[in-house]
Amino acid sequence: MLNTFVIAYLVLSVAVGLLASLRVHNSRDFVSAGRSLPLSIVTATMFATWFGSESVLGAPPTFLEEGIGGIVADPIGAAFCLIFAGLFFARALYRRNMLTIGDFFRQKFGREAEVVASTAIMLSYLGWVSAQMIALGVVFTSLSGGSISHDQGIMIGAAIVIFYTMFGGMWSVAITSFVQMIIIIISLLIIAWVVAGKAGGVDVVIDHARAAGKFDGFWPGWDLAAILAFVGAFVTLALGSIPQQDVFQRMNSSKNENIAVAGSVLGGVGYLVFCMVPLFLTYAAVVIDPTLVERVMAVDSQQVLPTFIQQDLPLIMQVLFFGALLSAIMSTASGTLLAPSTVFTENLLRPLLPQQTDHQFLWTLRLVVLVFGIFIMWFAVQSDSSIFEMVENAYKVTLCAAFVPLVAGIYWSRANRAGALTSMIAGITVWIGLEIVAPEGICPPQLAGLGAAILGMLVGSYCSKERAPA
Repeated sequence: MLNTFVIAYLVLSVAVGLLASLRVHNSRDFVSAGRSLPLSIVTATMFATWFGSESVLGAPPTFLEEGIGGIVADPIGAAFCLIFAGLFFARALYRRNMLTIGDFFRQKFGREAEVVASTAIMLSYLGWVSAQMIALGVVFTSLSGGSISHDQGIMIGAAIVIFYTMFGGMWSVAITSFVQMIIIIISLLIIAWVVAGKAGGVDVVIDHARAAGKFDGFWPGWDLAAILAFVGAFVTLALGSIPQQDVFQRMNSSKNENIAVAGSVLGGVGYLVFCMVPLFLTYAAVVIDPTLVERVMAVDSQQVLPTFIQQDLPLIMQVLFFGALLSAIMSTASGTLLAPSTVFTENLLRPLLPQQTDHQFLWTLRLVVLVFGIFIMWFAVQSDSSIFEMVENAYKVTLCAAFVPLVAGIYWSRANRAGALTSMIAGITVWIGLEIVAPEGICPPQLAGLGAAILGMLVGSYCSKERAPA
């Protein structure tokens, strides 16, 4: 019965995505939904940027193992990414009327900067999109009782997401995200109400977590290594994910710049607040069925919440949960699949095909979505990293390579091509070098890379007499 409901939901999602594709008439419709989305849908897509596999399957077991200090990157850093993007970047980027975030680096710093930044942005999505595919594998394996292997589950989920994203682009992402956000919120709140009753009340769960020390240790002590580790974890998502195509694409799809700002901020606040629900549900499982949690944690911590839902709650709650879980994963997966495909096609491939018409470019975009999706599916099957690790590591690339040139390009009049390229090279070199020789050193490699990128921007810009275009 549960599988029947899930199949029906998947069919509905594909149908909604394909119906949305009827609005796609050119490449701008495909990439930015014609810049026509209202506040409600922009907020939904911003919320869906982050509320995916890591929110439901990744962060909760991390909270069980490490307490609140373990989730400083996500959901806390991730939520502040959207808030910062809305407050400090949305207006400046929206006014440029660009197709991708890579276009900004070309306009400000030239073709070389566009290639370096776009390559870094595209590569950063390998871990991010793969995490969503891995989560789909977890869901299908759990639902089938193991009859569908994890790898088979990844392939099934990837095929569904690739199919409707390839045809509908941003319109499919936007409409399905809006529908899926409604499903997520209603379903998880109903489940939380039922689970709270089984646990003896919300206060019982919170008191139990407090007594177990789960709320201790958020702020680092007066120890340099601990402080740097805290800052490094926070800025990886809070800053490193700002120069990303999926965040930009959602802002750029807004009807006007005020909606771009408000949608980003509301999406970030909503994400931070609502991420507490999966954390609550997972810790409530510790209160209700500690033996089950201990047994599952020993095998695969990402299966704690799905297993608890299946074994301790009635069928209707299972239907609601897996509907919400699939909604969360698919809405994130579709958007994060579209983003790198768009950057690759617009910023790396299109300059090599200058004679393409817009119609040909649209079909090139669709073909790249298909190819990139197949590659991501293969990458996810090969990976043995956890969902939480893959998401957190994805944004180290853009933190070190693209964040500083983006900020300087908007807010510093002296920023120029030499400064941008020096910043990118210095940030990437220091980060990768420390990841190889001292990954567990006092300073997190990505934080040192960020510092090197700032220094590179200053030195390169001051030592060159070039001026960046406005």
